[in-house]
Amino acid sequence: MRGEATVLHADLDAFYASVEQRDDPALRGRPVIVGGGVVAAASYEAKARGVRTAMAVQRARALCPEAIVVPPRMEAYSAASRAVFAIFHDTTPYVEGLSIDEAFLEVGGLRRLAGTPEEIAVRLRERVRAEVGLPISVGVARTKFLAKVASAASKPDGLLVVEPDREEEFLHPLPVERLWGVGAVTAKKLHSNGVYTVGQLAELEAATAERWLGKAAGARLHALARLQDPRPVETTKRHGSIGSQRALGDRPYTGDELGRILTQIVDGLAKRLRDRGSTCATVTLRLRYGDFTKATRSHTLAAPTDRTEVVLGVAQRLLAAVSSEISRRGVTLIGVSLAKLTSAGMVQLELPIDGKDGARIDTALDAVRDRFGSAAVTRAALIGRDPGVSAPRLPEHE
Repeated sequence: MRGEATVLHADLDAFYASVEQRDDPALRGRPVIVGGGVVAAASYEAKARGVRTAMAVQRARALCPEAIVVPPRMEAYSAASRAVFAIFHDTTPYVEGLSIDEAFLEVGGLRRLAGTPEEIAVRLRERVRAEVGLPISVGVARTKFLAKVASAASKPDGLLVVEPDREEEFLHPLPVERLWGVGAVTAKKLHSNGVYTVGQLAELEAATAERWLGKAAGARLHALARLQDPRPVETTKRHGSIGSQRALGDRPYTGDELGRILTQIVDGLAKRLRDRGSTCATVTLRLRYGDFTKATRSHTLAAPTDRTEVVLGVAQRLLAAVSSEISRRGVTLIGVSLAKLTSAGMVQLELPIDGKDGARIDTALDAVRDRFGSAAVTRAALIGRDPGVSAPRLPEHE
């Protein structure tokens, strides 16, 4: 564990909306919604009126009639992200990207060259504003977890340093929902046992937290509550999983519509898997219901695969298992993640005849898309269907 606050968590504020306000002066200071049928991002002016990501634009307009709705411009966001990450890497060689708009930076050891971590953070924010034209919030702390919480607390467009001698003072009064991994279900379990703040969780014995929440989750959350987070900033970490999701808004969806959206998601993910020369063993379906509670369902295969049809078959079965719950509660987001990734060269599979046919189809589709673009060819079930908005992502080795 570090002895001083040397970890920065840098997070661009309302990223997509901020890029739009940067590029169009008429939008500055006004409520901006980025999206088509669903809100992909909202400016702080729109958020103040109750607009939030994944909400149907129609509902967002009802909450904020004066909002200006603009279509997403993913190339502009990708370019802005690249420019910001160039500043990150110019600040320190130790950068761990989390998404296109946030990263951890380790600045320990730079004191003689660049000053204190706080001074480095101040210059970082000034450079992002001056060179890229965007606001960015930065948290500085001894651990990654505390730095991330600090950046969230400093928003919008702020800087917060949590020195080691005031970590408990900062963290323990916060609600338990601020801990990584505490969603609605976990929070409800903790609340039912009288635990509402991080400090109350820290006061428990670890065994009690493990009994309430499960051994792994209980131990991890209890450790975070007690300020224990030894994870280093990892600069060459290859993603242990890949995923994609689609915000759906709040209108009802038929089973066929959800099935087509699931096919689109898996089709793109499986190609990413093959592009990086990997296979996956675990498929996870992620949902957010109409009441905004989240749920996941996973299945681990007997043997790793990179075949679209195999992954899709698993995802379809996971979706079918929760179809009655979706009918009852509605769904506002659907996503898939692939985990337990292995280098394809390390796995030798004897494919059945139909598996070999599937492999040939995947290979043919990949070749056409690589040469002529992703829109050049698609699966029959997706012909004429809106492919949705594909969010920019970090390179696989970022």
